[in-house]
Amino acid sequence: MKWRDLISRDLLNPEFTADARTTDVAEDRFPVATARETLAYLVQRLRGRRLSVLLAVIVLIAAAWFGVAIPKLLGQIVDVVADGGTTSDIVGDLLIRMLAAAIGAGVFGALGFRMSARLAEDLIAELREDMVSTTLRLPVSRVERAGAGDVVSRATDDVDRISDAVTQVLPVASSALFTVLVSIVGVGSVHPVFMLAFVATIPVHIAAVRRYLRTAPPVYAAERAAMAERARYVLSTIHGMPAVRAFGLTTIRRQEISQWSWQTVRHGVDARITHNIVMGRMHFAELVGLGTTLLLGFYLVREGMSTVGGATAAMLLFMRLFGPLTRMVMMLDIAQSGLTSLTRIVGVVRERPAPHGEVTPDRSEGVVLRNVSFSYVEEAQPTKSDQTENHAVTTHNAVDDVSLEIPVGATVALVGSSGAGKSTLAAIVAGLRLADSGEVRVAGCDMNTQAEAARGTAVALVTQEVHVFEGPLRDDLTLAAPGTSDAQIIDALHSVGANWFEHLPDGLESVVGRGGHQLNAVAAQQVALARVLLANPPVLVLDEATAEASSAASSVLGDAVATVIRNRTALVVAHQLDQAAAADAVAVMEHGRVVEFGSHEELLADGRRYAQLWESWITGREA
Repeated sequence: MKWRDLISRDLLNPEFTADARTTDVAEDRFPVATARETLAYLVQRLRGRRLSVLLAVIVLIAAAWFGVAIPKLLGQIVDVVADGGTTSDIVGDLLIRMLAAAIGAGVFGALGFRMSARLAEDLIAELREDMVSTTLRLPVSRVERAGAGDVVSRATDDVDRISDAVTQVLPVASSALFTVLVSIVGVGSVHPVFMLAFVATIPVHIAAVRRYLRTAPPVYAAERAAMAERARYVLSTIHGMPAVRAFGLTTIRRQEISQWSWQTVRHGVDARITHNIVMGRMHFAELVGLGTTLLLGFYLVREGMSTVGGATAAMLLFMRLFGPLTRMVMMLDIAQSGLTSLTRIVGVVRERPAPHGEVTPDRSEGVVLRNVSFSYVEEAQPTKSDQTENHAVTTHNAVDDVSLEIPVGATVALVGSSGAGKSTLAAIVAGLRLADSGEVRVAGCDMNTQAEAARGTAVALVTQEVHVFEGPLRDDLTLAAPGTSDAQIIDALHSVGANWFEHLPDGLESVVGRGGHQLNAVAAQQVALARVLLANPPVLVLDEATAEASSAASSVLGDAVATVIRNRTALVVAHQLDQAAAADAVAVMEHGRVVEFGSHEELLADGRRYAQLWESWITGREA
């Protein structure tokens, strides 16, 4: 039984029962770019660096030429000795030339290595920036469908693999490539017949490389996909740890992580086996080439067509040739892994949404929703007895044919039971989700086509889960409005009641977030509201922004919210119904539809769903 068969079956891990093959990875994952798409991306990035590439090529060719000169000089020394020359004949010009060649090879080799490494590092930095920029600009729904594990694995594991390939492979491979080419020319200059040794190794090399290129890419692609799935399960388990513990899912989640970890190991071992096979074939090619060179040298010397020194030089050049070839093949492992990771990252970059440029919100327009619908697509998870790929797919109508208008400067509160579709509708208005159908206009911007550009400019969203960025408080606030003066920042903080910043040790320079001053939930929410004031968008969406506050803090945040939405068009997902009472109008949602709309007083007088919610809320407060 072969090791590959042993790995492919589950003999080493009998607990692994689920079929976790990469063909089962959800189609919603970010795509993997083709070789042509990846090459086109690299060519595009290199267009502005043609001079740097040309200089690096010249330097590497020079290093290879100096390196090839050394074996040829050694061959000349052999001829001098064979002709009865003395030590003085060798010590003079030949040794000086060998020393110069060695110094030239070292200097140009180091310079070429540095130039190619720097060029490659610049490319990888731009690639990383492109991926992060693209991910941040994609619709949230697209990123959610791909899964956090897929995004995180591409931004971490794949970037690390490419970085390894850049620092280890590219400089070595480029130097080795030019050394091989110059060595071949050097052997031909000794005597053209010696080129037959290269011809003899070509079939072996072609067979080895073709097999590797045929078997390696699927193996490495499977390994990367398995890593992504493993990351997805790990992240979802960590983020949902309270629920995992509450429902006793620890064992199940551990088994799922173990399954994908084992799958990663399986593909990793397959990759090592593939690499070892190609290395064995390369060593066989070396044996064929050296044997052929030896026979050709014997024939040419006997026939007087070459000197002993020439045959020696040819043999040394051929032996020198296999050093770079072996290094290149040994780097194939890292290079193939890096190339696979590169195609995965370029796959994300190619999903870059069409640029819409800057948008100028029309502050004379409010929010208009006409026949808006949105559905979540849910794929049923297969059971152990059903491992087919034809899983049931269902849709959940979160928003169903909703029409709603919010005049300029007005505030509309969304209320309803949990799961009624309030947060989804808020996300559509904020541009985080794109409606399946219908028209969504916010401050004159068409959110179906301009959502990316409108976010932060025309509309801002504040939820109950806000993030405090690590660093100085000033930097955290000016993210929303670069170039804001300290006076404006201080005024915004005072406006939302965040007077606590005056007691920080370094004022606006105080480090907040992880590793600095920890802000409580109320302070973090005040920072988020201050950002809105500084950004000054015409439309604001609040999704239960005060839901996590205590009774005392709720009043503080309520005043801050009232300040922020003043003279601003606002859509408020109301957790506390006193927010609805203070709004200009209230929209009651149930099952994705707006079932009631009117002022607080009108809906109470109507005595329907809103009146029931209000009565239950008042009873709960009194209790």
